[in-house]
Amino acid sequence: MNKPIKSHHHCVYKLTYHLVLVTKYRKKCFTSAMLDQLKIIITELCIKWDIELIEFNGEADHVHLLIDMHPNIMPSKFINNLKTVSSRLIRKAFGDHLAQYYWKPVLWTRAYCLLTTGGATIDTIRRYIEKQERPN
Repeated sequence: MNKPIKSHHHCVYKLTYHLVLVTKYRKKCFTSAMLDQLKIIITELCIKWDIELIEFNGEADHVHLLIDMHPNIMPSKFINNLKTVSSRLIRKAFGDHLAQYYWKPVLWTRAYCLLTTGGATIDTIRRYIEKQERPN
């Protein structure tokens, strides 16, 4: 899937990220119903932040998101909000289930993995930049 380059006022951009969020202590606490609810919560948050959620899926102890963001959005602020809100809402909906895994009101580990994605490798981009024709 090759997403088009977007534009906004005086910039053009294509900022697609792969975000991985892991449960606290890597506990395998997610059920299919919880992942379905997380997808709904995350979709709604992405809409509020004007972020495109391209793909979502997960396993018992982590989730993967493929998202497209505007350059004005600070990824760390969005991720912090996403983790805070999703943790609160999932714990509210599935508190009894999560009590088997956590004695404190937690869900996510403090860390996260955020990777940029794109069609060209770093070496390809580096060679492109190196071959620019500098004026004399």
